[in-house]
Amino acid sequence: MEHTTQDDQRWPVAIIGSGNIGTDLMIKVLRNAKHLKMGAMVGIDPESDGLARAARLGVPTTHEGVAGLAALPGFDKIKLAFDATSAGAHAEHNRLLQWHGVRVIDLTPAAIGPYVVPVVNLDEHLDSPNVNMVTCGGQATIPIVRAVSQVAKVHYAEIVASIASKSAGPGTRANIDEFTETTSRAIVSVGGAEQGKAIIVLNPAEPPLMMRDTVFCLGDASANEDEVRASVEAMVQRVNAYVPGYRLKQQVQFERIPAERPLNIPGIGLMHGLKVSVFIEVEGAAHYLPAYAGNLDIMTSAALATAEQIAASALAQ
Repeated sequence: MEHTTQDDQRWPVAIIGSGNIGTDLMIKVLRNAKHLKMGAMVGIDPESDGLARAARLGVPTTHEGVAGLAALPGFDKIKLAFDATSAGAHAEHNRLLQWHGVRVIDLTPAAIGPYVVPVVNLDEHLDSPNVNMVTCGGQATIPIVRAVSQVAKVHYAEIVASIASKSAGPGTRANIDEFTETTSRAIVSVGGAEQGKAIIVLNPAEPPLMMRDTVFCLGDASANEDEVRASVEAMVQRVNAYVPGYRLKQQVQFERIPAERPLNIPGIGLMHGLKVSVFIEVEGAAHYLPAYAGNLDIMTSAALATAEQIAASALAQ
């Protein structure tokens, strides 16, 4: 039960999408939020487990989508909504919510608003009406690219996100193309690389494997390995503060690529310099999803961290 004294200050929020991501996010808000409280859970399937669970927890629900949300008593008090549906549906959701003055955190790859990775650039977008959480792979890897680019010029960054096939629901599968395009763009615009590429692997192994992410950066030959290592390790600790299962799987690896034996990167050409390889593992908190679904957990954790900071900033004004 929430404390009345805190309720007076907490922002009521709505979650649109009663699937795995939306339900996990709801539980995180109920358990962990300091500046937020649940105002509504929104779905389109009246039989969904997410809506049933929300109702059992005393959260107002509707199975009539955003139109149903707008008709709920207390909608006028909703300050912020999380959209955990699909890139295709988000544009209309955002239009309706913006019309009502509700701020939006987008967990789809629609990318209507600026890309946000909490530890990298949230401070620049605290007043944005819509922010985009990139992708699970982006939340796991862009902090690493940024950590390298803070101490060395990164000419090219490539990330490979490997997730358990069981943790990829219909929304993830429908958005595979958007995943690679959105993440690739954010590697450049948020991570700081000159060029970027993203690859996602749905691993069908049984039992399901935990999320693993590999980050390759090619930087200037003059880059200092100790500085790069220290920057990456510091960034991992910062992400771990809101995603406790986020960790380095092994030490940062370095390889000097000489000019006389350059790498041939398709679509880019011959390159040399310092190759940095970083291997990340993301274990989920298992609030609602299984622990191997770190890809979903890092999205809900990043979205909650973003909303908490936005609310805290607004409440402090």
